[in-house]
Amino acid sequence: MNEMHFLEDPAALKDEGNTLFKAGDMQGAVCCYTKALKLTDNQAESAVLYRNRSACYLKLEEYNKAETDASQALDVDPGDMKARFRRAQAFQKLGRLDQAFLDVQKCAQMEPKNKAFQDLLRQLGAQIQQKSAQLSSTDARVQQMFSLLLDASANDSDRQKAAQNLVVLSREEAGAEQIFRNDGVKLIQKLLPSKQEEVVLSALRTLVGLCTGHQSRTMAIVNELGMEQLCAVMGSGASTVSLAACHLLQVMFEALTEGMKREIRGKDEAILPEPSKELRSMLRHLLEMMPACNVSGPGRDSAINLLVKQVPRKSLKNPDNSLTLWVIDHGLKKILEVAGTVPELSEGPHLTDNSHMSCSVLLSKLYDDLKSDKERENFNKLCEEYVHQPGLGAKLRAIQTVSVLLQGPSDVGNRTLEMSGMMDAVISLCASEDVIHQQVAVEALIHAAGKAKRASFITANGVSLLKDLYKKSENDRIRVRALVGLCKLGSAGGTDFSMKQFAEGSTLKLAKQCRKWLCNESLPPTSRRWSVEGLAYLTFDADVKEDFVEDKNALLAMFELTKSEDKTVLFAVGSTLVNCTNSYEVEKPDPQLVELAKYAKQHVPEEHPKVQLKCFFYAELVKLLEAGVVSALGCMVKQESPALTEACRECIARVFLALVQRQEDRGTVVAQGGGKALIPLALDNTDVGKIKAAQALAKITITSNPEIAFPGERIYEVVRPLVSLLSLECSLLQNFEALMALTNLAGISDRLRQKIIKEKAVPKIEGYMFEEHDLVRASATECMCNLVLSTEVQKLYVATGNDRLKLLVLYSGEEDERLRKAAAGTLAMLTAEQPELCARIPTTTTHWLEIIQALLLSEISDLCHRGVVIIQNMMQAEKSLAETLMESEALEILSVLAKGGEGKPVPITKIAQNCLDKAELCYTLFTQVCNC
Repeated sequence: MNEMHFLEDPAALKDEGNTLFKAGDMQGAVCCYTKALKLTDNQAESAVLYRNRSACYLKLEEYNKAETDASQALDVDPGDMKARFRRAQAFQKLGRLDQAFLDVQKCAQMEPKNKAFQDLLRQLGAQIQQKSAQLSSTDARVQQMFSLLLDASANDSDRQKAAQNLVVLSREEAGAEQIFRNDGVKLIQKLLPSKQEEVVLSALRTLVGLCTGHQSRTMAIVNELGMEQLCAVMGSGASTVSLAACHLLQVMFEALTEGMKREIRGKDEAILPEPSKELRSMLRHLLEMMPACNVSGPGRDSAINLLVKQVPRKSLKNPDNSLTLWVIDHGLKKILEVAGTVPELSEGPHLTDNSHMSCSVLLSKLYDDLKSDKERENFNKLCEEYVHQPGLGAKLRAIQTVSVLLQGPSDVGNRTLEMSGMMDAVISLCASEDVIHQQVAVEALIHAAGKAKRASFITANGVSLLKDLYKKSENDRIRVRALVGLCKLGSAGGTDFSMKQFAEGSTLKLAKQCRKWLCNESLPPTSRRWSVEGLAYLTFDADVKEDFVEDKNALLAMFELTKSEDKTVLFAVGSTLVNCTNSYEVEKPDPQLVELAKYAKQHVPEEHPKVQLKCFFYAELVKLLEAGVVSALGCMVKQESPALTEACRECIARVFLALVQRQEDRGTVVAQGGGKALIPLALDNTDVGKIKAAQALAKITITSNPEIAFPGERIYEVVRPLVSLLSLECSLLQNFEALMALTNLAGISDRLRQKIIKEKAVPKIEGYMFEEHDLVRASATECMCNLVLSTEVQKLYVATGNDRLKLLVLYSGEEDERLRKAAAGTLAMLTAEQPELCARIPTTTTHWLEIIQALLLSEISDLCHRGVVIIQNMMQAEKSLAETLMESEALEILSVLAKGGEGKPVPITKIAQNCLDKAELCYTLFTQVCNC
């Protein structure tokens, strides 16, 4: 059958899937069954394919998919016992014990002698009894808590304790169900208006337990409580209550959106109603919170944060951006109203120091989620309509809105800035005698200066204005902002040493003043934050960064700012540290192109001489580590704020990678909590940021004890980022370091090996075993050597129809010592654990005996040791193999090894003697048979 016909034949694809299933390749089998399902129109064939794919999903621990496929098979043939049994297994794993019991009961009725059916029936009976007893116990506890909370005569401390106990109960499924069934939601509703903060927090946390991962309960709770009440709680003045309410709404959103992604079946397999109505209601109320004056600043920030997380698509592969379009149509102007609010003025909604940055992030996310020019044009039009309003107050709000847009969707910000009279208004307000007007205009000028299109215009028109403000203003808030504007313009050349905007020494003076203000604790954190903004630009200059890292007080002051309420400082701190560690990307120009550019008298970028010195770079890293940079970075990662954008997380990941470049510094990074901080950075970041963080994790895992660097369950979270580095998009160095790290993890425990297998790393590792680069090929083979301790990997080698065993035999004869050790070690372990492989070694290559004899003759004791173990395993596995080996030169070599001497390790001598004893026993038995 030719390849094209094979790809179009459902029967052939099914057979191939069955073969792959038997070989343990579940992903490959799923792929074949899925292709076959697309090609076949026969219902009976489809049912078999669904049933087979369900078995694969059970092995892959994807139980929802296993249940769905088994149900599809049963829809066609209700009498299919295999499909029903598989669905029962899936139901059991999903905790739906009553449905599992019904299915397996039907199976046992049809085939009462089937042992598998009877065993599962007994298991489920015991589990259901245990759950029933637990429910009875929980019911009594719930009733007790409710009675205490309803008792008006009970003292406050007892009621608080009862409320906290409800939180604990709600985290158990049995407890959550009992609270819900005993009208717990109505009781909790009565607790929400309480003036006792602890009681309100306990009520919110109980609701979190009820909603987590449960769509139907969440829909009922949303309808019972009403979004007005939940938003009112979130908009209250208490920040802890506001955060708790925000967390509850986040959990509700997740429960509802997860429900829309997959089919949720009730106990009678009815499809639950789609929760889109509740989702839209929740979003509408959040948008109404934007301009509301009765909402607190923290409450408004929480609402913005929820919109950031829930509205834009998680992946651009998803074509549906209808939620974003709905929010833009119904709420963009409300968001812009927050963006245009000047906090120092009494009118308008209450804001925090983070509100404008949060708005920038939300506007940027919404704009980036648009798919067409028409959608983007509508966004621009709505922004321009809001900005284009008459009057001084409106003009001030317009300039503030432009500042927020420039920090978010900068294309929109630039376009609004280019509107007639807007730039003139900014320049004129800079000269205003009103400090608030000056402040708003200067900030707009600063954000505009950061955009390439505007920098040249402002350099020509705004530098003198900013200098005057810096020198003549009596208000430090204005002076520090003017200084940042000058810093931005002074660093317009970036890392290009030849592109100096100001006179020699001017940038050092600006940086010195920034450090002075940064250390001035009498200034509010908001003003000190602007000095970090200035340093984020000036530290492109090598002299500036050298002075800065030498100034320990300035470093400590910057790190302390990361803990302040003003989270807008995070990106500035991240950018400054990226500059100080030289961890930004610098493309080295082609030398020939450089010469051509010089010949054509074109500008050629130049690096500062100090940047090229490794000693300069390492000295900076040591100073940063001594100042506690790792603790500061860890504090930044923990922030739950829209200000911690993906760009900010990428900066932090870059800095961490720079800090672990030297092996001697990795212990310090781990001791200060770097390992813990890197894991979330490797999972939630830009694509570049994920790679940087994963590579930093790999470096730590290679040279540190992983069990100490990542204690407890954290060690299992490291696996996925490391596996992500096994990609063609990553460099060979990153591939190599990931393989080395995975090798260390695979040698620790079987649970870790199972985690590596579950992350689908084995096929990738096998691919790198064919890599041309010697170190990568050897490290992949070493990783496989540790992984073969797993039975699942051993089965891949036992399966017929592949060359896995042949590759190990051939690699055992290569010249590369490291590769030989890894391959021979893998072969030694496989032949010990799976004796049937011994008989297949002679079929791999005609040179198999020469390769093994070469291992025995090796002067490297590790190779010799592996060789004698392989010989021993082969002799124990099969008599004919033992005879073949003893008839070869291997007998003579083993005789020499058994005598020891010449520094031969005792294990080698002992195993060689065991082989000879085995050979002698075989010979004695053979002689006796012949004599008979």
